[in-house]
Amino acid sequence: MANLETLRFTKTHEWLAVNGATGTVGITQHAQEEISDVVFVELPKVGAVLRAGQEAAVVESVKAAFSIYAPVAGTIASVNERLRQSPALLNSAPYDDGWIFTLKVQNASESAQLMTQHQYE
Repeated sequence: MANLETLRFTKTHEWLAVNGATGTVGITQHAQEEISDVVFVELPKVGAVLRAGQEAAVVESVKAAFSIYAPVAGTIASVNERLRQSPALLNSAPYDDGWIFTLKVQNASESAQLMTQHQYE
């Protein structure tokens, strides 16, 4: 499981883990509880350039479809292919195996504008 104290969070319930110039993005425990049973994840295209706040992915549940936004600007470096076959990983392990995508962060200082775990809670 990711160390929640090192993650950054958005108001739209995404989390960001930065490691050097790469950021890993997923949804928070709160988000997966609200979404409930995930049945499909539309992943972003590798190489797509996103600005902070831009829609990056879509999560579909038995309730509705929910947009997932890029917490910072960057280029999609990889996607979690396991979500194609096992979208419920978003429910069972939102901070671990349920990560959604990684991106090459355009400006590392942008992540400092996001909330800490304490601020998010």
